[in-house]
Amino acid sequence: MTTDTTGHRPTLMTVHAHPDDETIGTGGAMAKAVAAGHRVILVTGTRGELGEIVVADMDTPDNHRRLGEIRAGELERAMGLLGVTEWENLGYRDSGMMGTDGNRDPRSFWQADLDEAAGRLTWLVRRYQPDIMTTYNEFGGYGHPDHIRTHDVGIRAFERAGDPAWYPEQFEEPGIEPWAPSKLYIQAIPASVRERMNAKMVEQGMKPFWAPPEDATPEQLAEFEAFAAKMLVPDELITTWIDVSGAPLKAKWDAIHEHVTQISDQSPFMLLGFDGWQDGWANEAYILRESRIEAPLPETDLFAGIV
Repeated sequence: MTTDTTGHRPTLMTVHAHPDDETIGTGGAMAKAVAAGHRVILVTGTRGELGEIVVADMDTPDNHRRLGEIRAGELERAMGLLGVTEWENLGYRDSGMMGTDGNRDPRSFWQADLDEAAGRLTWLVRRYQPDIMTTYNEFGGYGHPDHIRTHDVGIRAFERAGDPAWYPEQFEEPGIEPWAPSKLYIQAIPASVRERMNAKMVEQGMKPFWAPPEDATPEQLAEFEAFAAKMLVPDELITTWIDVSGAPLKAKWDAIHEHVTQISDQSPFMLLGFDGWQDGWANEAYILRESRIEAPLPETDLFAGIV
């Protein structure tokens, strides 16, 4: 355990691609950290301008035109429910999926100069001085270009923020100085969650949403399993299980419902209701990718060794 006599408040920084990703992936840990008196900083790469709108009545050209603004409001309300009061945006445009017009847009996160984008996040790390950072895996969780970019900039900022040789012009601003976060985590979806949620859906007469089509060809089955292997993590590779049952999980559930344009109760992710969440999502899983402090594994606290 480290002792800090400088008055520094233990701080978690979660780095995400779009509004709603933060609540889905790390909402429980964020709410739990706030309740413990820690500081939580959210960084989002884009405003999610190219997301789908799942509510039919809201799915209009005007709402798509101003979707970034709408999602910013959803994010603010979600953060209010999680108790988070500080969040930033890297300033890039939603990239859409690979091969789309949005993906080729020079303003998009995917088209951004990687060193410049990492510099933006590095500046925020130096400003807020997080002890802990979270990001996605190399696949971005599910292959979205903005999620992959989030991984790319997250690992670079973690490495570079403490090195004064990187982006030295940033130190011209008062209060900005080298800062090396102690721990970097990768979000993970355990394979056991897929099995448990699928079984629960079958039990309730639903079609499991993490399963290939019944009439899938051998090629389609192979493609599905290859995708699942990139998305899901064997339980034995998880280093850190965070119990978010109780109040943190309820805050996460309520916060997700503020992302109205993106998620509805009819979404496969939500069909089992809060009772299903208490069974399948009462723990958030992470992999400790790098630690600059002693961190015996497995862990049950992102702040282990920090406080």
